[in-house]
Amino acid sequence: MLFFDSAKAATTDLDPVQQMSFWDRIQPPVDISANGHKIMDLFNYTTFMVIFFFILVCIGIFGFSYFYSHKRNKKPYYTYGNKKSHKNVGLAFGMAVFILIDCAITIQSNNDLVNTFFNFPKGEEVVRIQVMAQQWLWNIRYPGADNVFNTDDDVVTINDLRLPIDKKVVVQMTSKDVIHSFYLPNVRQKRDAMPGRLSRIWFELKKTGEFDIACAEMCGTHHYIMKGKMIVYTQDEYDSWVKQANQVALSANDTEDPDLYWGWKWEE
Repeated sequence: MLFFDSAKAATTDLDPVQQMSFWDRIQPPVDISANGHKIMDLFNYTTFMVIFFFILVCIGIFGFSYFYSHKRNKKPYYTYGNKKSHKNVGLAFGMAVFILIDCAITIQSNNDLVNTFFNFPKGEEVVRIQVMAQQWLWNIRYPGADNVFNTDDDVVTINDLRLPIDKKVVVQMTSKDVIHSFYLPNVRQKRDAMPGRLSRIWFELKKTGEFDIACAEMCGTHHYIMKGKMIVYTQDEYDSWVKQANQVALSANDTEDPDLYWGWKWEE
């Protein structure tokens, strides 16, 4: 059994945000995943199109206010917008929004989900992790050397997720109490962890280092402290850590402790 509560340990460190410039603070977290760019591409496209049409609307509002002001038009012009030309202009703008925003976003997001994010990897090379969320921490389980969950060599940590680089990782999760949301900002993904239900998420990491785990669902009064760390190793570093962690687990696991044996049978 291996415990490490990174959320408590982090409280003793200086807040790195205070040392950052304003420009750095408003930048998105660095993307360390193989497919995070797909989510960012969709986000950037949506943002660009919304800004584009917002500017068009502003041009119309302020333009009409200027050209049809009382100073330039002493006699008011009344219209109900029911002329054919008015209807055609309204239809053209509506179709432009529908095609360039609604249809484009739907097609792109559906393709990404079907071809990538819902296309879960399988095989022995996949790293499998189980997560049990609770107020207000993340319980994380590794299957150990036998690659079977809920056995004596399982490694269980708290708020401490360690993974290798360049390997596909599948995480199954549930919740012990209320709905939480397992959020990896640097992977650009999150998934709800719900009581009585298994959720899944997969990703592949492309950069080593230490990154945040957060809860993106308001889960109670201490939601703000539900923070963990994801440490990404090289394959050799990860293998070394797993070997050491398995030895600790074999000497510390207690099969009679229900808080340790909360895992489930893995199903692809």
